[in-house]
Amino acid sequence: MRIATWNINSLKARMERVEAWLADVAPDVVCLQETKLADAAFPALSFQALGYESAHHGEGRWNGVAILSRVGLTDVETGFGPDDPDPEARLIWATCGGIRVASAYVPNGRALDHDHYRYKLDWLANLRAQLDQGYDPTEPVVVAGDFNIAPTDEDVWDASKFVDATHTSPPEREALAKIVDWGLVDMFRQVRPEPSLFSWWDYRAGRFHKHEGMRIDLLLGSDPVAERVRFATIDRNARKGQQPSDHAPVIVDLAD
Repeated sequence: MRIATWNINSLKARMERVEAWLADVAPDVVCLQETKLADAAFPALSFQALGYESAHHGEGRWNGVAILSRVGLTDVETGFGPDDPDPEARLIWATCGGIRVASAYVPNGRALDHDHYRYKLDWLANLRAQLDQGYDPTEPVVVAGDFNIAPTDEDVWDASKFVDATHTSPPEREALAKIVDWGLVDMFRQVRPEPSLFSWWDYRAGRFHKHEGMRIDLLLGSDPVAERVRFATIDRNARKGQQPSDHAPVIVDLAD
């Protein structure tokens, strides 16, 4: 099974690229973030024509998450549940090929003194609480998406450029570590331990071509999934060409 996560930064703007990528890479499960579509505008029929069932949680102009699957898609849930609703469309769950999969778009945070940063920390705490209350790390679980956090300094091109900034601050990293400590493994790092492998590059200042990026898109899996990982990559080719997303897809292959 091939699982991928990709922040596509507007599905409307990049649908042709996504369709071509699906045909070329043939993932079995894809977690998308920043679709920037309302549910009614989500192109489910187009994905169906490519062999994918889909589920989408959107709000229109901002955010939006989706799961595509050609190995089944059932038991869809959105957000943190009716008792703790999230005002933004940032989380969707579905069961695909026997794995409980989440597509997550963690808040950016904006600045350490911004209300959005507190929202980000609270959001991460809510995700950990949801895992505690509803899931079992001995079962197959994958939490994938744009976490807007570089887990370590090896996941940024120059740590000195991120002092007192979001994405690398200790509270964010600690919140991410608590999610991992629930019983998840950074599946990409499990097989690709090299530093300076990035999944996001700023559009400005030629960052992509200078290899000045961050690894903020993660595929976290419980042990029953992580032990099946045989291959992992970041598809830099999807970041090239005309009007790409500023993120590249992250892919893991699981043994049967």
